[in-house]
Amino acid sequence: MSKAPVVLGIDIGGTTTTFGFVAPDGNCPVQTELPTRASEPVSLFMDRLTEQIRDVFAPLSGSHDVTGIGIGAPNADYRTGKLDNPPNLKWGSSVDLAGLFRRAFGLPVAVTNDANAAALGEMAYGAARGMEHFMVVTLGTGVGSGIVVNGEVLYGADGFAGEIGHTVVDPDGRVCGCGNKGCLEAYASAGGLCRTFISLLANHDGESSLRDIPFSGLSARLVHEAARQGDRLACAAFEETGRILGIKLADAAALLSPEAIFLHGGLAAAGNLIFDPARRSLEKHLPGMSRQRVKLLPSGLGDRNAAVLGAAALVQRQLEKEKSPGLTTPSTR
Repeated sequence: MSKAPVVLGIDIGGTTTTFGFVAPDGNCPVQTELPTRASEPVSLFMDRLTEQIRDVFAPLSGSHDVTGIGIGAPNADYRTGKLDNPPNLKWGSSVDLAGLFRRAFGLPVAVTNDANAAALGEMAYGAARGMEHFMVVTLGTGVGSGIVVNGEVLYGADGFAGEIGHTVVDPDGRVCGCGNKGCLEAYASAGGLCRTFISLLANHDGESSLRDIPFSGLSARLVHEAARQGDRLACAAFEETGRILGIKLADAAALLSPEAIFLHGGLAAAGNLIFDPARRSLEKHLPGMSRQRVKLLPSGLGDRNAAVLGAAALVQRQLEKEKSPGLTTPSTR
């Protein structure tokens, strides 16, 4: 009896790394996570991750065969398989991520950044199935975007197309983690929402359930919960965040003419709190001929990890193009 093929999809984040074994239809029989421990050397991370992958796969090894590994990670270069100056990871200026996994498992490996992985996941298994022109904008610790044109991810000359989070909202605005001023990421990320809320709190004397919480204890989740309870300043923070986000989405839509823009990530989970003001702002700032034509939609992947599924879709596409049967399953020690 032949074994069912699966690929290993991995989403490496600054705080948590998630991985799962994904079937061709997108079903993920096993998914789990472990702390990234970003301050540790990459060698220790690989030791922990490979051991856990082997342990998790062991019960599946009799019925499944792993044919490839797809990885989504911040600042990952699809062309080289390397991480270049990865933010929030103390791994040095350049890490040959693809090479590390090939040596560990002896399998085909494909690498891309986390936003591109989310776009691939949406196209393969989510609400973008059948679309050839769309964007996925990830709203979390950072802000990124995966751009699909003619059914293919747009990588650009250096492999890093889609850095919408580092387009400028205000050249004299907030300092961004990248070192520039006024980037969208400083306004439309989880941290940006908190900064907007604190600014509103400082300039208004109205009641707020979060007024006594110090900035160090504030989180986007708390602002979200307060807004759901009708907190006026928390609602205003989402309104302002959506307004700014919509302006930059309109800029992107004017350049790319997508059929749809999907919002994904922690802030997108706020639903209409972020979608309603973003839609109004997007429509207001779109060129006249594009109004009512660009849909702003939530991810169709629900609670499933878009980056894991997208990383899996990336290596599946690569295997199909190469007509590769794969090599071996993850070996045990």
